Formats: sequence, C-alpha cells, structure tokens
Amino acid sequence: MKKAIAHILLGREKQITKEETVLQPLPHKDFRFANPFIVIHHLKPETIIAGAEFRIHPHPHRGFSPVTFVLQGEGYHKDNAGHDETVKAGDVQWMFAGKGLLHSEGPTKELLKKGGVQEFIQLWINAPKAHKWDQPFYQSAKKEELIPVINDEGVNLRLATGEYDGKKGPINKSHTPVVSIVGEISKGKRVQLTATPGWWTLLYIAKGKLCIDQESIDQYHLVVFQKENEEIVICAEEDTQLLFLSAEPIDEPIAAKDNFVMNTAEEIEQAMKDYENGVFGVLEY
Repeated sequence: MKKAIAHILLGREKQITKEETVLQPLPHKDFRFANPFIVIHHLKPETIIAGAEFRIHPHPHRGFSPVTFVLQGEGYHKDNAGHDETVKAGDVQWMFAGKGLLHSEGPTKELLKKGGVQEFIQLWINAPKAHKWDQPFYQSAKKEELIPVINDEGVNLRLATGEYDGKKGPINKSHTPVVSIVGEISKGKRVQLTATPGWWTLLYIAKGKLCIDQESIDQYHLVVFQKENEEIVICAEEDTQLLFLSAEPIDEPIAAKDNFVMNTAEEIEQAMKDYENGVFGVLEY
C-alpha cells in the first residue's frame, strides 16, 4: 500500500559560517527530527571565483555521522583520526565522529585555484546511545561505485548506503540501518520506490519538481512520509535531482546543539567543555 505524506517542509536559509549559508529543511519549525536523521543541509550551487580562499576551519563533532553527497564540484576532508580524502561530484562520504574528533572541510585547492561550482547535501545521522563513545571511522564511495537500483531511460537512481531491493550499497558500516539513494529523473518519468514499514522515510528535492499523491512539490522541499505502508510513487514534472532516505528509527532522547548530538543536555555541556579543554586534540590543516 502507498505511504501517505506527513509533512512537506521547505528548506530555510541558515548561516553556518561567516562565509557560508545553506538551506536547512531539517530540523524545521513544523517537524524537528526523524531520528536517526537529525539535520539536512543543502549548499545550493555556489560559484567559486578563481583564486578564492575559503575553508571551514577545524571544528569538533561527537555522537553522530556527518554524511556528504557531492552534487557538483569537489571537496576536501581531513580529520585528526587520520582520514584525508578528496570527494568529487557524485561521490559520497560518511564520517562517524563517535567519541569525538576534529575535522576540516571545504573546496579543494584545485577548485579554489581554477574556480567552479560547488554543491552538496550533508546529513547528520545519529548513533544509538550504546555507540556514541565508539572509535571514529571514515568511509567513502566514488560515483561509479554506487549501485544502480533503477537505471531506465530517463531514470538513474543510485544506492549509496544500506540495502535496497536485494542490493547492497558500497557504504555499509553503520550502527543503525540507513538506506540512501541519490539520482536523477527526467521530466515525465514515473518511478515507484519502496521503504520498510515502520521506518522513517524522507525524500528531498534538490532540483526540479515532483508529483506525489497528486501533490506538486517544488525543489528545496523535504517530504516526510508516515511510517505505515511501503510504496511511494513519484512522477517528475520537471527534470529532477533527489535524495531518498529511509532508516530504522532510534527511539531515544535527543540533545543536539552546536556540533554535537547526544542524549542529554548534560552530555552536550560535557562535549563543549571537552572541546574547550583540548580533549578533542588538534588538527593541522
């Protein structure tokens, strides 16, 4: 049976650094979390002028995984757990912060030197309480490593994480099952997706327009579905780029502030004190 729409949320602008503003459809004033999905940030296509100097300085994380889908351009990631990698258009990276680390991210030196367009979607995926203090880890996949789940004329949907229709995505180290599918649908094409009943299921429109259950939904909107049932039928009213997400719920308290996602306000306070006291270490970047 078809899943019903629970919320349609428009991303609002949020300034995350002095230089950078993103769209944030989650959390939203009308709907806070779909735990484990805590935050969704979309950096819309941003033109970088040749010779620009820009980078997000080292900052701490604890208790969750920042997961980045690069839509255009290329980004450079470095953390003080020893991970150091460039991700390009179509690539996906998953960094589990665990008990805590420092990382820095931003356009590559090559992109800054030559100029170009940068666009990405970043998720914050929560970890269960039992794993928040685990060791950090990092995993990534190139665009060509993502698994086609629907690859018909005018439809190209690729599995990055989790399992879908008997296929397994290249990024699979996670403390709770998370399915993520990214891709493109041409105008006029119709697609049926499925999700596990009882799981949170979301669909973000990065570009274009979709029709779902006779609702016409523009770009920059996040669709949150009710947990019951499994079928989702979408039709592209324009050439569309989307991110489909589905995950087993984490039914635990959430405390989220600054760069930390924990279970209590006291744990957030501790994380902030730990950062101030140098517990997260240092990062040369």
